[in-house]
Amino acid sequence: MTTLTLFTRERCHLCEEAHAALERVRARLPFELAVVDLDREAGPEKRALYDWEVPVVELDGRKIMKYRVDERRLERLLSGPE
Repeated sequence: MTTLTLFTRERCHLCEEAHAALERVRARLPFELAVVDLDREAGPEKRALYDWEVPVVELDGRKIMKYRVDERRLERLLSGPE
């Protein structure tokens, strides 16, 4: 199953919006979702990489979105090539 990782921070309204968008998409197209607090749970490499970009969404380890979740684009990415 496909895995999406959402990198977040506490008190981040964009992170909350991104999480809600991911859950809406997940209701239509199932995937595993890991939510990682950038300050508490992420390693130093990810913190350095995404420090100013949260929220960040990775698809199977590859960054696909930052700041906002484009639900239509995400659905296309999850559906794969047709």
